[in-house]
Amino acid sequence: TINSLANKIIELQTKGFSGPCWGYNFDWQSRAFFLKKGTPTVVATSFISYALIDAYEITKNIDYLDVAIKSSEFILKDLNRTKKENGFIFSYSPFDKTRVYNASLLGSRLLARIYSYTKDENLFFHAKQSVQACTDVQRLDGAWKYGELEIQNWVDSFHTGYNLECISEYQKYTGDNSFDDNIKKGLKYYIDNFFLEDGTPKYYDNNTYPIDIHAPAQFITTLFRINKLTENQELIDKVLNWTIINMQDKKGFFYYQMKRGKSSKIPYMRWAQAWMMYGMSFYLFNKKNFK
Repeated sequence: TINSLANKIIELQTKGFSGPCWGYNFDWQSRAFFLKKGTPTVVATSFISYALIDAYEITKNIDYLDVAIKSSEFILKDLNRTKKENGFIFSYSPFDKTRVYNASLLGSRLLARIYSYTKDENLFFHAKQSVQACTDVQRLDGAWKYGELEIQNWVDSFHTGYNLECISEYQKYTGDNSFDDNIKKGLKYYIDNFFLEDGTPKYYDNNTYPIDIHAPAQFITTLFRINKLTENQELIDKVLNWTIINMQDKKGFFYYQMKRGKSSKIPYMRWAQAWMMYGMSFYLFNKKNFK
């Protein structure tokens, strides 16, 4: 199954760029820009290349690692960059110049993991430049706005989780622990501001609704990646139990969002089902191996 899925995802890459890359298989409208079906993004490419490296580590099929390594060329050559006082921020796609912090950090995370295999100092340099620029904009209280534009000035749960995960993984794969303080204060803000006493996962730091399934799913993943899951087990259990009771349908799938009044119970495959399975797999792995 791993081989068939890995081969399929390689087959589905978007052609015509400097390295392997991927986008959504549908037209996508964000708050800041519109992308046509197949337009490659740093977000999709980062997660897919990361999965290909995982597949290589399990199967030892070198083809998967080779494709992932080559995807760094897309990150370095095709994405736009916004220069900052210290470093730069990667764009979301080759066709925009937005400054979205989690997207740039996902690029850094991938470059860092590839660096752990190739020891190419150019990858290390560019990964750190992006991390530095994104940590420079972290607020003193530990929070990050979603992006630099005025319409991107909210602070939300799961993108905060991405930021923490990416910086931690950057440090893990490069051995550069320069950003420990950023992780520490970011984690405190994350835990203190995005979860109610009963385990309800908030969307924003200043507003609970809409309650989005990505928030609890990414919370588990983030804490596992930064090795803080066990010490926050009580909170994790509350959040997961609340999510299962309130957001899992009797048919088994998880709802997309709960809102005041009418909720969206669409069973999105990637956003809801895949991410909850992803998060719960880390929860179960941690339970089994770190009792």
